[in-house]
Amino acid sequence: MKLIFRYMKPYAVAIAFGMFVKLLGTMTELMLPYILEHIIDVCVPAGDLGVILVWGGLMIATALITRAFNIVANRRAVDNAHNVSYHIRQDLFAVTANLSGSQFDAYGLPSLISRMTSDSYNVQSCAQSLQTLCVRAPIMLVGGIAVTMTMDPVLAGILCVMLPVMLAVILAVSRYGIPLYNHVQERLDDVVRVMRENITGIRVVKALSKENYEQRRFAAANAAMTDSDIRAGTVMALPGPIMQLALNTGLTLVVFVGARRVNSGAMEPGVILAFLTYFNLILQSVMAINRIFMMISKASASADRIGLILDTPQDQRVLDPAAALTPAGDEFIRFEHVHFRYGADGTAGAEAFHGSAREQCLTDIDFAIRKGESLGIIGPTGCGKTTVINLLMRFYDADAGGVFVDGRDVRSYPKDELHRKFGVVFQNDMVFNDTLRRNIVFGREVDEAALRRAAEDAMAAEYIDTLDDGFDHMADIKGANLSGGQRQRLLIARALAADPEILILDDASSALDYRTDAALRKAIFAHHKNATTIMVAQRVSSVMNMTNILVMDEGRCIGYGPHETLLKTCPAYRDIYKTQMGELA
Repeated sequence: MKLIFRYMKPYAVAIAFGMFVKLLGTMTELMLPYILEHIIDVCVPAGDLGVILVWGGLMIATALITRAFNIVANRRAVDNAHNVSYHIRQDLFAVTANLSGSQFDAYGLPSLISRMTSDSYNVQSCAQSLQTLCVRAPIMLVGGIAVTMTMDPVLAGILCVMLPVMLAVILAVSRYGIPLYNHVQERLDDVVRVMRENITGIRVVKALSKENYEQRRFAAANAAMTDSDIRAGTVMALPGPIMQLALNTGLTLVVFVGARRVNSGAMEPGVILAFLTYFNLILQSVMAINRIFMMISKASASADRIGLILDTPQDQRVLDPAAALTPAGDEFIRFEHVHFRYGADGTAGAEAFHGSAREQCLTDIDFAIRKGESLGIIGPTGCGKTTVINLLMRFYDADAGGVFVDGRDVRSYPKDELHRKFGVVFQNDMVFNDTLRRNIVFGREVDEAALRRAAEDAMAAEYIDTLDDGFDHMADIKGANLSGGQRQRLLIARALAADPEILILDDASSALDYRTDAALRKAIFAHHKNATTIMVAQRVSSVMNMTNILVMDEGRCIGYGPHETLLKTCPAYRDIYKTQMGELA
């Protein structure tokens, strides 16, 4: 709950105003049964129609004022709660966007999505209820009891006996609510994960006719979440029937005792009618308090999950640039005996690469590139090619060894400064549901001439110019209305548009034909001579003209040098070359 109050604090004045208005509305509502009792016991027996009409008008005016106060207070509560959830989502998104690769892997995308959506919604609902129900219910409860005590202490005593029992039940049950609802949110993460996998891989599912299999997977995750939700709901619903039984018992006692007191002349008939009305208001208040505890239990579980992300410490600190300098000579990019393995345990240093071969991803990677040179990285699937790129861009930190750019350890660069050096196309990169122009520019300062030049160099202008709306053509989500080759050329244009110092193409031409691939490489080398280019590829033809080629296998460098040298010194590269070029022949 500390997180909720922390985000409510900036709106303290607006919240206080709304709660004050709600307080006024609740107090005027408490006056209605009292006015009714006065009309029945005083005005009607007097037989003065004018007095009756005056008091009746007062009752109508009080009801209208009550309604107006409640409408204003409720609208303010809704606005304040939406502002709170807005800033929570903004901060949550900002923190999520800056998580390191290992932190992102540890939390998982489905869990991050559910925290952004369902958890933030639970917090929003709680923030709204704190401003309305948490004002009305206690005031109505305490005020109702106070008024009834002045009307008839004997009947009020019945309430005073029942209420502690009901509140004790609420408190006892609510203790178990937070763990149960936390478990529900975890099961929701599983549902989101399965659903996301199915939506993303729907073509594969359909192609292999596995709809029924995936439906069973989703049904299992959905059933687990439903069972958790039912358990939580069942426990939290226990106070309802118990309180209803207690209140109905109390109501019966009030009617019985009140009738006897009216018959004996100890109280007026209007008092018992007003008392029953107050009793109903108090009943609603107690039920509202039960709902408040349920909502707080659910919101506390969600707030804890959100707070865990917001309070995640930065595990990639920026080193002092002066201390991170290293003699670079004419080397622009250097990997110095780098070891790395994926894992969420945060283990680093020598302890990390003494694990099993299965855990190890990169072992003793050591190479250097001069500014303006090009490097091709080739090897079988899963050999660590993309991991080299991840370490270079500091999505992850090496467990041992060092990664250097322009004579500085990458850990000494602020992330923005480091990433501005790069233009990059990843495997399965993202085309956004936006115009082709904004997909290429991507919020950067890119003028029309640079946009056109990047599209031409990427061979994307060939198809963009055939579209009726050209660069203003709208791409569907994930570029679904573009072919694979069109998407890749669009993404390459995005990487080239800002004229980067380092250009990284991670299997970025796999969907291009050989002619387009060759033209693309020719344009890059002709128009981006100053860029240091790294190309990860499966085709020898894509990397054979690079200054040097890094051949990888099982996370190790098994060959490094120019194409002609590797043909003589690296059997694995020679086999790849013969196989692929033989197929071309």
